[in-house]
Amino acid sequence: MYSDIIVIGAGASGLMAAYSAARTLVDAGSSAQVTLLEKMPRAGRKIMITGKGRCNFCNVKDWNSFSSHIRSNPNFVKPSFFNFTPANSLSFFEEMGMPVVVERGDRAYPASYRSADVVDTFVRACHGLGVKIESEVEAKEIIFDGERFAISSALASNYTCDKLIIATGGLSYPTTGSTGDGYAFAQTAGHSLTPLFPALTALVPKGYKVKPSASAHLPQSSPQAAVLPESTLPHESANLPHHIDRALPLSGTGRMLCGIQLKNVAVHLLVDGVPAQSEFGDVDFTDGGIEGPVGFQISRKAVKTLINGSKVTVVLDLKPGVPLAELSARVKELWQEVDRDKRSIGLREKEKCRILLGKLMPWDLIPAFRAMNPGITTLEQRGRSDSKLWVNLPTIAKTLKEWKFEIEGFVGYERAVITAGGVNTGEVVAKTLESKIRAGLYFCGEVLDMDADTGGYNMHLAFCTGKLAGESAAKAICCRK
Repeated sequence: MYSDIIVIGAGASGLMAAYSAARTLVDAGSSAQVTLLEKMPRAGRKIMITGKGRCNFCNVKDWNSFSSHIRSNPNFVKPSFFNFTPANSLSFFEEMGMPVVVERGDRAYPASYRSADVVDTFVRACHGLGVKIESEVEAKEIIFDGERFAISSALASNYTCDKLIIATGGLSYPTTGSTGDGYAFAQTAGHSLTPLFPALTALVPKGYKVKPSASAHLPQSSPQAAVLPESTLPHESANLPHHIDRALPLSGTGRMLCGIQLKNVAVHLLVDGVPAQSEFGDVDFTDGGIEGPVGFQISRKAVKTLINGSKVTVVLDLKPGVPLAELSARVKELWQEVDRDKRSIGLREKEKCRILLGKLMPWDLIPAFRAMNPGITTLEQRGRSDSKLWVNLPTIAKTLKEWKFEIEGFVGYERAVITAGGVNTGEVVAKTLESKIRAGLYFCGEVLDMDADTGGYNMHLAFCTGKLAGESAAKAICCRK
């Protein structure tokens, strides 16, 4: 089956690449064919789970602000960004009949808050331009035969094309079809990969999960990216040091913290005791570990640091707007209020401490705070049957500002939002996304070495690189004919 342009992977970048290629061909009056191959039964499986199903598809910041959230080589994606800006993205969906809304943090969503609307909009747009979407077709091998590409599938169907766009995604959420196939295809074409590791993932504090030895009866996660030899792709979850499977059960500490959401806190990342990154915002404790917008933002550097063998510590500042001296005075005042309150008559120091903490933090956080910071109280043994509990007010104040979590590991590709690393961008032309090694071969989306913070940045990177790759391949077809 011949097609002028074939796109492998019907995720965010692949759908945009197929649409963009077809749009460019139609506008040029060309009858050239675009085919989109997808291994899953339906296109856009990963889009469907984006933003917990609400699909934060874009961030509308300008380049200067947007680029500060790109964590690998922003200059490479600059031509793609300006070729298809966030404003263009909003206009695209609205013109296709999908209303959009922009929320706090410049995050854009479909007005329906249904990720399916994003996928359906793309599929309709592609079909309207004559794109053939072939579902349940898994590309297994690519043969680079002269000026054409031959693609064999798991169903023994064979495809040929003049221009090939690889938009297979990374390794994150393999159940959506992202199993690293594109990395093998790129290497077959002669491309090199920068080291791969999960990003925007949960960080697991020490003691948060039950140790694997105590959970040997649990089923282990299936291997990631089985299409690639282990020696070729060493950074699969199973081979990553400090990878902790999300399926492992929570410890007592983990159960106390799981489900708690903290708003407007400061988070500091320490590498071997040295400050490496600081962020402000919201943190969630989940069945995976430390997540939420800020937890994800520090996870990239934390994961990379752990893999490289360094020690990682996360420090929470629950009162970022209050200096320590002022907070210490406030804690002392509150303690005096609790102590003088008539309702405190007859209460033990332990109970009065709990009341004090309730004035300083959410009630559901108190058990974990006390369990993880035993130094906030001291038990003085005065005799065989006489003891007194002292509440250490300065320690409480200091711990509110510096609650330390030693990070033992991280959740791997099974639930990481994005894969960091990928096809070396030095081997790809930034202005066209064509391979410098193999003419007619293009890359877009997560398969490339590009990743960004959570908040719609990665989705727009997928869209804008898909747009440029599709246009470039189509223009090359038009010029040839």
